[in-house]
Amino acid sequence: MKLGVVGLGSMGYGIAASLLRAGHEVCGADVNCEAVKRLRTEGAMSEEIVTAAPGLHALVIVVLNAAQTESVLFSEDGLAQKLPPGAVVICCVTVPPDFARAMAARCGALGVHFLDAPISGGSVKAAQGKLSIMASGTAQAFEAARPMLDATAKTVFKLGDSAGTGSAMKAVNQMLAGTHIAAMAEAITFGMTQGISPETFLEVIPDCAGTSWMLENRAPHVVAGDYTPHSAIDIWPKDLGIALDAARASKFAAPLTATALQQFIAASGMGMGREDDAAVAKVYARNAGLTLPGEE
Repeated sequence: MKLGVVGLGSMGYGIAASLLRAGHEVCGADVNCEAVKRLRTEGAMSEEIVTAAPGLHALVIVVLNAAQTESVLFSEDGLAQKLPPGAVVICCVTVPPDFARAMAARCGALGVHFLDAPISGGSVKAAQGKLSIMASGTAQAFEAARPMLDATAKTVFKLGDSAGTGSAMKAVNQMLAGTHIAAMAEAITFGMTQGISPETFLEVIPDCAGTSWMLENRAPHVVAGDYTPHSAIDIWPKDLGIALDAARASKFAAPLTATALQQFIAASGMGMGREDDAAVAKVYARNAGLTLPGEE
């Protein structure tokens, strides 16, 4: 199968590499030319995606947000109009559900299938081909996307026969994930005010009822004082904003999510937007006059 992957960040690169391992032909595209060059050294096509598009069976989009997704598909040089009829766009981006539905309709008008397929699992699972994919779309879209799903996912959740439901489920997941990261940051710094070191926190809490996947994944970054971005702070104002916009439209109050969002906005405003999202702990630490590991 011949696939294009647009967006070769930590998640997109892992997806592209998994597709190559599965024996597919892959054409990568990214504003970072070094990522494209690296993928080509691993066996990707040397052709530019604009010229490769008419021969692609699937186009996987793993960019930052809805605006970039729309640009990839429907700008002046957009790829949707270049894809052959029957091809499938697999949108792995966290976007509003209504946006996913709109993209599906516009692709459908061109004879192109659209699978609403946001992803979860982080860069490690992306590289391993073990993502969780929350997907919704027509039976034809699922069938056209099957080789990509088989190569990149451990679990594919089929959430309905039209776009939008996958993105709604991703909003639910991000509501929990973002709140859990903020809760970890609050708890680990609160512990410091009580004489409990971050190291002791990390030793004890994973074996207690208060743990979470996000705590166990992100707290080690705080303990190590290493905020190399695996998932950046600036992702969360977007993702939690999507969840809160949907909640507002449904007249549903989500105060915990709103509070977590404010902490990520504060972190971004303090210049940490490109740091790992565990750096939200620095907001709590600075407000409390604390010094985190690595900041001595």
